[in-house]
Amino acid sequence: MSQFDDRAKGQEAKFAFDAEIKFKAEARRNKLLGIWVAELLGHSGDAASAYAAEVVAADFEEAGDEDVFRKVIGDLKAKGLDIGDEVIRAKMLQLTQTANEQVASEG
Repeated sequence: MSQFDDRAKGQEAKFAFDAEIKFKAEARRNKLLGIWVAELLGHSGDAASAYAAEVVAADFEEAGDEDVFRKVIGDLKAKGLDIGDEVIRAKMLQLTQTANEQVASEG
């Protein structure tokens, strides 16, 4: 029974580790996306950092990426910038890969 318990604890630890890495990568992606959109909106410095933090916080509204997408597309449209949905989604995908690589390299 001890081997079974050890195996279950090992699987739980791996699940928790994988979930933590996924969370960090998603937060990193959202920050990178926020910085990119901030530049498009004409923000720099502290304003760009603050906007990136808003994008990260937007991800806590609901599960999935749609809350982040709605935040950035809404802000871009409010500023009068006509950037297509597909451009935003492609950038999100690209930044997901970048964020995964960055988080993995940090160990």
